[in-house]
Amino acid sequence: MTTTTDRPTARPAATDPRVDVAALEELLLGRYADLRRSARAIVADPDFQKIEGQPVAEHRERVLAQLRRLESEHDVLRAFPARHGGSDDHGGSLARFEELVAADPSLQIKAGVQWGLFASAILHLGTEHHHDTLLPDAMHLQVPGAFAMTETGHGSDVASIGTTAEYDAQTQEFVIHTPFRGAWKDYLGNAALHGTAAVVFAKLITAAPGQPRVDHGVHAFYVPIRDPRTGEFLPGVGGEDDGVKGGLNGIDNGRLHFDHVRVPRTHLLNRYGDVAPDGTYSSPIASPGRRFFTMLGTLVQGRVSLDGAAANASKIALAIAVTYANQRRQFAGGTADEVVLLDYGQHRRRLLPLVAEAYAATFAHEELLAAFDEVFSGRGDTPEKREDLETLAAALKPTSTWAALRTVQTAREACGGQGFLAENRLTGLHADLDVYVTFEGDNTVLYQLVAKRLLGDYAASLKALQSDRGDLARFVVDKVADAALHRTPLVRAVQTLGDRGDARRSVGQLRDEATQRELLTDRVEAMVAQLAQALAPARRMSPGKAAALFDAHQHELIEAARAHAERVQWEAFTRGLARVEDPGTRQVLTWVRDLFGLTLVERNLAWYLIHGRLSAGRARTVTSYIDRLLERLRPHAQDLVDAFGYGPEHLRAPIASGAEAQRQDEARAYLRAQRASGDAPVPEKHLKG
Repeated sequence: MTTTTDRPTARPAATDPRVDVAALEELLLGRYADLRRSARAIVADPDFQKIEGQPVAEHRERVLAQLRRLESEHDVLRAFPARHGGSDDHGGSLARFEELVAADPSLQIKAGVQWGLFASAILHLGTEHHHDTLLPDAMHLQVPGAFAMTETGHGSDVASIGTTAEYDAQTQEFVIHTPFRGAWKDYLGNAALHGTAAVVFAKLITAAPGQPRVDHGVHAFYVPIRDPRTGEFLPGVGGEDDGVKGGLNGIDNGRLHFDHVRVPRTHLLNRYGDVAPDGTYSSPIASPGRRFFTMLGTLVQGRVSLDGAAANASKIALAIAVTYANQRRQFAGGTADEVVLLDYGQHRRRLLPLVAEAYAATFAHEELLAAFDEVFSGRGDTPEKREDLETLAAALKPTSTWAALRTVQTAREACGGQGFLAENRLTGLHADLDVYVTFEGDNTVLYQLVAKRLLGDYAASLKALQSDRGDLARFVVDKVADAALHRTPLVRAVQTLGDRGDARRSVGQLRDEATQRELLTDRVEAMVAQLAQALAPARRMSPGKAAALFDAHQHELIEAARAHAERVQWEAFTRGLARVEDPGTRQVLTWVRDLFGLTLVERNLAWYLIHGRLSAGRARTVTSYIDRLLERLRPHAQDLVDAFGYGPEHLRAPIASGAEAQRQDEARAYLRAQRASGDAPVPEKHLKG
């Protein structure tokens, strides 16, 4: 946060609403405010902070040492069972973990590999035997581990991986094997150097007495990979270092391959599928497809944590860029003093909508954390709530990670050359966040999962109506009438007549909460209905033709999911806004919410115009009202980023430290003194004409 001497020149007038920064910060910190503050105290320790430009080998060892310090000195095991030294606190654990992005994204992700993937796979996919024998060493870093799911040839398509685990009944062992180069496990944190074991995902193959060999699909196995004393690979295990990456170079990503490596039968993590000594397979879930998705669903916390970390990274970048823009001056602008950057309309246009987006992402993430904790604590662990959690995580993770990249890049550009200096964090933050859009589920693939869920819900609603033919008939008539209505100029004409040429009337509609909700919701529902109609023939097609039809509409699938995710964020923002008690803060935050919602509308104005949801006049008013909101929010910009709660020890950017304000004050004082003394040189152009 800025100091009192660093405050911007633009301040709210005496009659304007004021932001209670402390109360707003508390609201944004959410349910786990104390845990987040304790994590930020860790981040403030220089020993946990990234050293920009550090050589890769040194960076890797530094992050491993930080991880060991976290385990020995800080509360990093909250998500694990109390009987093993944890707190059974799943939401609180992620809330703390997400804050590590402010220290070093490599530290956040390496912690996620060890505790959120490797140890959590043992916890959630294993049974009591594994919890007693394998979990303690994974929790306490006695066994650094890799999460070996992704293969060189298969990333998002986990069901098609090539690695096999074939059961040998004579020795009661599984034989882990990578039969071809594309089946090598790849991009694995801890695999290149530090890991001594891995949870390996492979196709489980058995041959019970008198039965053929059967592929039971993907299961997880605990596999030692290195001698912990020498660091050398164990017999049959091989690998490579992935080398220097675009970012996150504090993590030793690498590849692993297995040449008929044998592990005991008990190393199958058998919560959802088991093999008896004679090779008989059993599972509490009869459907192989449902079993597979249930196993993967237990690991949804990675997506949840990336959503939160991306939102935090956006807030850090915006705190740096807005603070700098409130201090940096450029061009005279017709006055003696140069103009503060944030007083330029285009600068406000670049940064303030991103501030609004960061607020929306924060409120939505808080609700995602609550849903995650309810399911994983067991309080609300039902198949329906698990499916809702997975869909929500699949919607928000792409939205926030793509937004973070866009935000950091815009912040970098808004800080000019200073933003390109490594010391100001933005280039390094962008490089480290780049892969967030790819791992824990590629963003495009996740949006497709969301769209399929939306289509499924739409189909289920139609099926429910079929029980009452009258209801179904009315539904069809309504939809036909709605489509006909919006294909004609009627709606646009009604809007134009209603506004009667009065822009204030149009603005009054747009800033209305119900109007914004209707615009955002109508777009999602219309897109889903159109998709359902376009894809309906697939039910009667061959698999190949059905796949081609889906491919032809893939872009619409993704856009429908994006629209849904943005509506989810707007709704979460609106619910968060309802909890604000201070009138001034509530007014300012309402403007921020309106800015977020109307920016979404403006971004998709072509759709609203083509589909008859807005008249041309009202569409123009969207942009003009956004400009008005930006002017209203200008005096509150610093308060809004200060409320993120990140101090100089978290930002660690010289341009956001107050140094720029001191430079500007020095320059202005010098020029004022020159003018006052009469010694200032006369500009050449004043001597002519």
